[in-house]
Amino acid sequence: MRFASHPGSSTFASAALLLTTLLATAPSSASAADRYPTRNFEVEVTEIAAGLEHPWAVEVLPDGAYIVTERPGRLRIIRAGEVDKPIEGLPKLFVGGQGGLLDVALSPDFATSRKLYLTASIPGTGGQGTALFSASLDKDERKLENLTQLFAMNRFTRTGQHFGSRIAIASDGNLFFGIGERGKMDRAQDPNDHAGSILHITPDGHPAPGNPFAKNGKGLPEIWSKGHRNPQGIVIDRKDDTLYTVEHGARGGDEINAPKAGHNYGWPVISYGKHYSGAEIGVGQAAEGYDQPLYYWDPSIAPGAIEIYHGAMFPEWEGSFLIAALKYKLLARIEHTDDGAVENEERLFQGEYGRLRDVKVAPDGSILLLTDEDDGKLLRVTRAH
Repeated sequence: MRFASHPGSSTFASAALLLTTLLATAPSSASAADRYPTRNFEVEVTEIAAGLEHPWAVEVLPDGAYIVTERPGRLRIIRAGEVDKPIEGLPKLFVGGQGGLLDVALSPDFATSRKLYLTASIPGTGGQGTALFSASLDKDERKLENLTQLFAMNRFTRTGQHFGSRIAIASDGNLFFGIGERGKMDRAQDPNDHAGSILHITPDGHPAPGNPFAKNGKGLPEIWSKGHRNPQGIVIDRKDDTLYTVEHGARGGDEINAPKAGHNYGWPVISYGKHYSGAEIGVGQAAEGYDQPLYYWDPSIAPGAIEIYHGAMFPEWEGSFLIAALKYKLLARIEHTDDGAVENEERLFQGEYGRLRDVKVAPDGSILLLTDEDDGKLLRVTRAH
């Protein structure tokens, strides 16, 4: 529920009249913050920028500006509320269905190297599939240089869904990212198919050391874990380097997982959801050899991204999962305690801003949100004073 605080009617009457006059003559581009209650305190939501077409991912640049992807195939800088022209030099993309330009992640040494990573759906033999690229942003922020395809999934098809695919960079610099099963369920159980997997590669595109099939040849060497339907969120907790994902179920069965090397997370053998037809999925909710989720939703909230809160602005939320949700247009906060408990979901901003696609914690502890709409917005959540 949206609400605003108001001064007392007597003491502040003259000031209120003056403020009303000033607001009436202020430029229309000035946007006031919306104010919301939470369990612990009040927050304010401010629009940083609008006019983005289905934005998919945001990162904060070293100088405090933002870099944002738009799914139709644009990469932009937002600085001081102004959305710059698209950056040139992107790879050839497949744009359609859920595909296009997807995630962006900054290399840990971006401030000096200007290096970043992108995931996208690209055309190729047999149709389209998910790929991962590295590039350098030129000093004028106008184009990408040294664009390199580090990875492409091994089987392209003409389906337009379940491309994944966000990126998490581990403390050793290696990359984790997810790919959905591309709308073909059984692909998630095939260790010789990149679909339905969490992948783990080095910054130059080679299989990362420690991958479960890298030595035994019983699966593709880039694969970290299998049995994922469509993991569109991935994050590494910087407190203990634990990897977490959030992924879409069918009609129910969205999951938070902590993927481990060589483990199988069940899709489509087990699930807490049902097919869109109402039919049961697989053998039920559990079976030997398949890991259980840490947390699941039924009905589905359609999770688009996951973040873990570490920051100074909201110490009460320390360690909480933050999940951007598309279906119910909300931000879910779930407490994640030091003893591993995942519980006490709180739903924020439901229905207020549209489909929430990405969530990031900024360096100052504020929270950034992207709305996946024709007129998409970049929003900032801060503590109300």
